Amino acid sequence: MEHRPLGTTGLHVSAIGFGAWAIGGDWGAVPDDDALAALHAAADAGVTFYDTADVYGDGRSERLLARFRAERDEDLVIATKCGRRGPLDPAIYTEEQLRAWIDRSRENLATDTVDVVQLHCPPPAVYDDPAVFSALDRLKEQGVIAHYGVSVETVDEGLRALQHPGLSVIQVIVNAFRQKPLEQLLPQAAARGVGIIARVPLASGLLTGKLTPDATFPPDDHRSFNVRGEAFDVGETFAGVDFQQGLDAVEELRPLAHQDRTLAQAALRWLLDQPHVSTAIPGAKRPEQARANAEAASLPPLTDAEHALIRDVYERRIAPQVAGRW
Repeated sequence: MEHRPLGTTGLHVSAIGFGAWAIGGDWGAVPDDDALAALHAAADAGVTFYDTADVYGDGRSERLLARFRAERDEDLVIATKCGRRGPLDPAIYTEEQLRAWIDRSRENLATDTVDVVQLHCPPPAVYDDPAVFSALDRLKEQGVIAHYGVSVETVDEGLRALQHPGLSVIQVIVNAFRQKPLEQLLPQAAARGVGIIARVPLASGLLTGKLTPDATFPPDDHRSFNVRGEAFDVGETFAGVDFQQGLDAVEELRPLAHQDRTLAQAALRWLLDQPHVSTAIPGAKRPEQARANAEAASLPPLTDAEHALIRDVYERRIAPQVAGRW
């Protein structure tokens, strides 16, 4: 497993991490034993970075990660997110409220100091409020958190977050169907020593090539209840791409799969080939998924022709849908 620096935090993390949203909620039911088996399979494959949030299963994902980390001997980095347990009102992002959210995560994670805390896609006005980031600076000085960052919906939000000098990481949707962050956000973050956590790397399963036009999802899976943004930003579901149009685009990408790699692994390898990506965080509900994701980090880079194919499909089929919104 390749390891990369997470900005200037001093942390080195696995190039493929583990996104723990799926084991917390909104992806259908995952029993505890299955979730823990997937986490252990990831760690056995060299994954050292795990991302979660306090709202994933109302803390369930954090608690599962605490149990998992207690069963491992290696050093693991766990990043969590906060800010969506109440109304999305900029006024509630006070130091007192931030401390309360983080204290709950510390309890869930069974740790005194959270490795990385990210504001979880807060209201846009928060990015321009220096008081919020000063509060995070003080919590860092107190040892409550080791590092902090933001999880953003849009490139503009990420660029605005970069104005705050204490920022260590930005989490943003980047994948073969969401390439806009490559243009400005990732280079500017790198210039400031800010690490990049790439989420939704497989576009909610579209880029696995396994979904079909008649695919159905459980009622508690966001791919059934958020396809038009009914519950949260629609960009989190299929990366904001129209489902059928995404399937059509995937058909053009099928030549990327061959006997030595799946389409999902090619999509992850494409992401790791991009400059300035610190870690990508695909989710997994089963051990075989976790192992396959991790294997992408050991694959050779894509060829120039393969990169050109992905860029062409994105520009023709996908960019008109998503580039102007996120």
